[in-house]
Amino acid sequence: MKVSMSSFLMNQKPILKKIVNLLSENYKYVSILGTDTKGKIYNVQKTGIDLSDSHWCERGFVIRVHNGINYSEFSFNEINENNLNTIVDEIHLKMAKTLERLKNASITINTYELIEEALIKEQFLGEVTTLPSSLTSKEKIEKMCSIKDSALSYSDLLVDFKVTYHEVHVSKIFISNNKELEQSYIWSEGYLVSIVRRDENTKYAHASFSGLKAVELIDEMENNIEKVIDTSIKLLDARSVIPGEYEVICSPEISGLIAHEAFGHGVEMDMFVKKRAKSMEYLGKSVASELVTMHDGAAAASNMSSYLFDDEGVLGTDTIVIEKGQLKTGISDILSALKLGTTPTGNGKRESFERKAYARMTNTFFTAGNDTLEDMIASIKHGYILDGTMSGMEDPKNWGIQCMILQGSEIKDGRLTGKIVSPVIMTGYVPDVLKSISMLSETVELSGSGACGKGYKEWVKVSDGGPYIKAKVRLG
Repeated sequence: MKVSMSSFLMNQKPILKKIVNLLSENYKYVSILGTDTKGKIYNVQKTGIDLSDSHWCERGFVIRVHNGINYSEFSFNEINENNLNTIVDEIHLKMAKTLERLKNASITINTYELIEEALIKEQFLGEVTTLPSSLTSKEKIEKMCSIKDSALSYSDLLVDFKVTYHEVHVSKIFISNNKELEQSYIWSEGYLVSIVRRDENTKYAHASFSGLKAVELIDEMENNIEKVIDTSIKLLDARSVIPGEYEVICSPEISGLIAHEAFGHGVEMDMFVKKRAKSMEYLGKSVASELVTMHDGAAAASNMSSYLFDDEGVLGTDTIVIEKGQLKTGISDILSALKLGTTPTGNGKRESFERKAYARMTNTFFTAGNDTLEDMIASIKHGYILDGTMSGMEDPKNWGIQCMILQGSEIKDGRLTGKIVSPVIMTGYVPDVLKSISMLSETVELSGSGACGKGYKEWVKVSDGGPYIKAKVRLG
């Protein structure tokens, strides 16, 4: 079913065009991004039920204006015919003060050329199987309670079982002198969390679900109840891994974590401008096994960060970051592209209309290979299949990576032993990890639950993934 565009934004469109026209009389570049995002998050567990508005909800506008030196931005959330001139006058006043400060500044000020835009008028409306409005909140909660009750009846070891469902409807409009863009789509994410206890030993396991989907995600979650409970029960017998270097097979989820942390943040090109990314020294050079190709882009896949245009009005692309082991390029917002003399890749994303746009990942993933998982397991003398993302960290300046992983399933002499280690910390130097990749499976999977921060803040939705990959890493 087609997703509908925000009536609020469509009603504001004539006024937004007026603002662009009025400001364009004085400034050579003017654009407006309008956002209307709404959603709900549902939580059901043994201890109760919770329903609240999504933390991604927002409604407002951001104006970007070239002030003659660089760019100024103004955000607001109320606009109508009565306050139209007030907003324009206030921008003129603030621009005058800004220019005065820039001209009298005692430090070097970054300058930016005018953004050049082609004439584009385009709309994107997403599709889902079941619109959120098709079911009431009560009906959604009843489906989730049924999942919880089924889980609790599965094993006496369960202490609790949590079901989370989160639906978000995103509508955005972008208007400038040359562009008129609209998009509206729905994404959803969900979690199953199983908590089990035996004597004094308590463990948990989780499974995440996500995509450009809506209520149909709840049915997808229902089909995975037993799997997540079985995983949590196995973890009761898990032991610690003996620290050392191992051959491992990373699940698509862990492959995505590596792609995200190793060469996602590391190739965000605003870090090139600030000279905080080691990867800029390796453009055109080998950084991975020849088997490795990595993509990023809103148009590269259909998942949580797939859109027609980014928050600067740049159409989404499919960027090949690594091709057959060679680092080809990075991902950029408009301003970093202007500074570096490159073409923006449609990766300018804002946490909200009140926040700055940064170069951010979208759908980041390794492409498939030609190996089967069975052959990959058979090739390992002693190692582990790693699965279950807990957290990840990277250092773009020095290319270190650290991934916290829920579990490792032991492999000995080409066979799974049934033994589990947990938790597992995987570390390494990015080129060493990627150059050690020797096998990739035939199917790619992406996931996009959770969020990605820029440093410790500026959260946005992304997705990442890949095939199963065999590599050599340090575990501890």
